[in-house]
Amino acid sequence: MDAVIFIGIQGSGKSTFYRQHFFDTHLRISLDMLRTRHRERLFVEACIATGQRFVVDNTNVLRSERAEYILRARDAGFHVHGYFFEPQVHRAIAWNEQRTGQARIPLKGLLGTLKRMERPNLEEGFDFLYRVDVDEANEFIVKALMAPA
Repeated sequence: MDAVIFIGIQGSGKSTFYRQHFFDTHLRISLDMLRTRHRERLFVEACIATGQRFVVDNTNVLRSERAEYILRARDAGFHVHGYFFEPQVHRAIAWNEQRTGQARIPLKGLLGTLKRMERPNLEEGFDFLYRVDVDEANEFIVKALMAPA
């Protein structure tokens, strides 16, 4: 049983990465889609109760935000994988500019999220932690950032 937590600013490619790597295997839990923390908690709890693999596709830039998911998942016997989307501000701004309607985040909001970013580490309770970069061809490059000894 795997719980995956994405960490990254808006426009960093998290949702695209989900579609490319987890769409067929993990349920996507996104506050953007569910709209309320209550609904989000219900989905997380349903996944935990049924042993369903899931991805939390939110910014999760604060340790305190990640801690809730990590604690619930680990207590239920899930392996917790963190994917840290290395901030590439110019690319995130460009990708965000391609969005329309409410999906587009004001520049001030995107930069505010970046400013609050607390880089993740294994001590938070992750079993595995990866860094995701985007190369010049807009391909995702995933590297193990840290793994337990």
